[in-house]
Amino acid sequence: MKHVPALAFLALGLVAALRPLPALAELADREKPVNIEANHLTVDDRNKVHVFEGNVVLTQGSLVIKGDRLVVTQGPDGFQTGVATGSDKRPATFRQKREGSNEFVEGEAERIEYDSRAERARLFNQARVESGGDEVRGHYIEYDALSEKYFVTNQPGTSSATAGDSRVRAVIQPKGSAAEPGNEAPQKPQ
Repeated sequence: MKHVPALAFLALGLVAALRPLPALAELADREKPVNIEANHLTVDDRNKVHVFEGNVVLTQGSLVIKGDRLVVTQGPDGFQTGVATGSDKRPATFRQKREGSNEFVEGEAERIEYDSRAERARLFNQARVESGGDEVRGHYIEYDALSEKYFVTNQPGTSSATAGDSRVRAVIQPKGSAAEPGNEAPQKPQ
């Protein structure tokens, strides 16, 4: 199937981009095949657009991306963009094992966009990313894989709340805490 390399490149980009908290994606995933399941597939070879619809599941190693729809577009320069969207009942989601750990990076949003040229992921509407107990939530999360920085806000392009409860939320777990193996507090003799 001649379109698998484009999809593999998109999945690779999603692997790199969808790790906004300090976590490295499982490196072995890059060498694994991309598998996509959906209820329907429409291919427009002339415009280089692939549309997967209905209970879409993309897997590559430990990476799993789920949504109601996944649209992959390849530009004339060979770079891909991908848009995964959820349904009215469920957001689009991703999950991937962190390198050298048994922990996973997980995220969800109504829409997840990835631009392979800029190596940038954007999560829109009720966005959430979690890794190792740390979690960020906001209306919009943007992650730049080149600079390894992310931005969370109430609305794309804004920096202040405009209406209602639109504050950004973050939970950051203490590092080196007693909860980590090997860091248990010494027991007092009884």
